[in-house]
Amino acid sequence: MSSSRMPASSAGSVPPAAAPYAHLPHASGTSRTSRTSRAARTHRTYRTTGLSRLRRRAVTVAALAGSAVVLAAVPAFAHVTVQPNTAPKGSYSTVNFKVPDEEDHAKTVRIEVNLPADHPIASVSLQPVPGWTAQVTTVKLATPLKTDDGTVSEAVSKITWSGGKIQPGQFQQFPVSFGPLPDNTDTLTFKTLQTYDNGDIVRWIDIPQAGQPEPDHPAPALTLTVAPASGSGSGSATGSTPTGTPAAAPASDPKAGTAANANAPIPGEGNDDTARALGVAGIVLGIAGVAFGVFAGRRRNPAGDSPSGPAGGSPGASA
Repeated sequence: MSSSRMPASSAGSVPPAAAPYAHLPHASGTSRTSRTSRAARTHRTYRTTGLSRLRRRAVTVAALAGSAVVLAAVPAFAHVTVQPNTAPKGSYSTVNFKVPDEEDHAKTVRIEVNLPADHPIASVSLQPVPGWTAQVTTVKLATPLKTDDGTVSEAVSKITWSGGKIQPGQFQQFPVSFGPLPDNTDTLTFKTLQTYDNGDIVRWIDIPQAGQPEPDHPAPALTLTVAPASGSGSGSATGSTPTGTPAAAPASDPKAGTAANANAPIPGEGNDDTARALGVAGIVLGIAGVAFGVFAGRRRNPAGDSPSGPAGGSPGASA
């Protein structure tokens, strides 16, 4: 009777609480499901972080590459210069003041070139520049200059061009003829002021120093070279020019002219030797031609086939 009242568990059945083993907690205190979710979240986070780093690196590389391209595309700043930058001392030379516009959003509207006061230039001549008006400023010299045309008591101290415009990225040349250039210096420096339509003024007035880096705004400079020697000063003792051509006698000295004419070769006399040589060569060629003709004739007509036959007989004598 008592056995029939035993609980169901005693009969060998599994208690309901022991069935869900899959949901029992692990030793670490977390379930497999939570560990899997956490691993998935960690993977996604790592993946996102990796992509972010790659994107940041790509952006950095692109920025550096873009900067390099921009720096390569920007041209080096030009200066106001004199071209050509050399001229002989004491000569009359024409040079161009080359003025570039270096502003991005401003135009050059005025150029002021100052001539050196310590080495004044006696004569200055300007070539018109379309769209520009030139104004020349002179100064009285403390020591007048002596030139072939006389004494000069005033010299040009400044040239100003205005009224035109130089667009950004463009340049303009202003031709000037100087002369005679000084012969007591090696360099002429022209301090220049460049004015833009936005009010900026660039002063090209710095003087480069030996052994020092080039200044940011060097003044245009013209290097003076040693003037070439004249024909009369460089001739030899025989009175010939550097090219070897006999020097002509002055027109005011008839005796010298007669002596020069007496020493001059007689027309046609210098060609006699050439004529003789050509004549001899012609004779030699003629003799060679005759000999060649005789030799060729003998080859065409052997001795045994002569028209007169053997021993001078007629062709029918042997018959």
